[in-house]
Amino acid sequence: MRFAIIGTGFVADYYMTTLANHPGLDLAGVWDRDDARLAQFCAHWNVPAFGSQAALLADETVETVAVLTNPESHFEIGMAVLGAGKHLYCEKPLAMSFDDARTLAGMAGKAGLVLAGAPANARSDAFALTRETVESGAIGRPKLVYAEMEDGPVFRLNWRDWRSVSGAPWPGAHEFRIGCTLEHAGYALTWLIGLFGPVRRITGQSGTFFFDKGAGIPANEMAPDFSCALLEFDNGVMARLTSGLAAPRDRALTVMGETGTLTVADLWDNRAAIHLEAAGKKAAFGHRIVRRLERQLGRPLPLRLAAGRKLVYRAPANRSHLPAYPSQIDFCAGIAAIADCIAAGGEGRTRLAAEALHVTEAALALNCLADHGGRYAMQSAL
Repeated sequence: MRFAIIGTGFVADYYMTTLANHPGLDLAGVWDRDDARLAQFCAHWNVPAFGSQAALLADETVETVAVLTNPESHFEIGMAVLGAGKHLYCEKPLAMSFDDARTLAGMAGKAGLVLAGAPANARSDAFALTRETVESGAIGRPKLVYAEMEDGPVFRLNWRDWRSVSGAPWPGAHEFRIGCTLEHAGYALTWLIGLFGPVRRITGQSGTFFFDKGAGIPANEMAPDFSCALLEFDNGVMARLTSGLAAPRDRALTVMGETGTLTVADLWDNRAAIHLEAAGKKAAFGHRIVRRLERQLGRPLPLRLAAGRKLVYRAPANRSHLPAYPSQIDFCAGIAAIADCIAAGGEGRTRLAAEALHVTEAALALNCLADHGGRYAMQSAL
């Protein structure tokens, strides 16, 4: 499938580092409104640039467009992409309001186009094995889930100096305005919804607690840097999801079933370790010490103690098709899903759009729970 990219900022490099994983994807070219950034990106990756967004959309050889711009522009550009008859892959969220996101999904459906959205971390080996393990009954019927999407206190680090591999600055100030929940909750939501189906209701709270992030943003323009919510699923499962910028980095998922517990070490890792533990087992003292050290360090230690747990899966470290890059998410897997859908004659098109819309609605609700009185009833379905 021939595709193009709009937006060559920080996240675009993540896509380029995983493009080689999908030989069926052919990158026609890229475009960005920032001429200097566009030139820098194209020089680094040796890819062609379009002269304008209009030229990109007019190219009849381009079947799909990946929109990797800032969230505020997703709706406008997404509408232009669909209006040009192209399939759309959009970075999260689809839009900054649920109504706009629903409009995108509706337009794609009426035009018979495929719409899918980031994140792609649930299109991983770790997710596939987790779902297989849960569905096999290895832990009994799932009842309760703890999901963590804590990114650590990045505002205390030298984030102004961070650069992508092609030289794009990390958009810290923008992320602080948008909020860590809107930026990162999707990585947990896509797993949770993929495992347990549609969310019925969200209750919880979000707030801003750290105002001095070194970005010169007025307090009234700072988005929440913490949220904690309970997600009630149609099938009766309840999940607690926390997103924040203060606690040590933790991206784990723990599923508690009737007869056991399953733990995924890192939702951002295609090769994440998955552990099973039978109900009633108590973690060994050494395991508790390791977990405590990891929380203090804000990163996993390069070892795992059995501690009564069965290691279900740990992919070998020499899997060369995944790049040595800070994140082990296969970002281009989402674009590849559109290619698979097209090859199958559009089978699964409705499901892809429904998943993207449901994840977007949940993330938008989580980001501003206070505006909903701490309680939000989901409108979209799967």
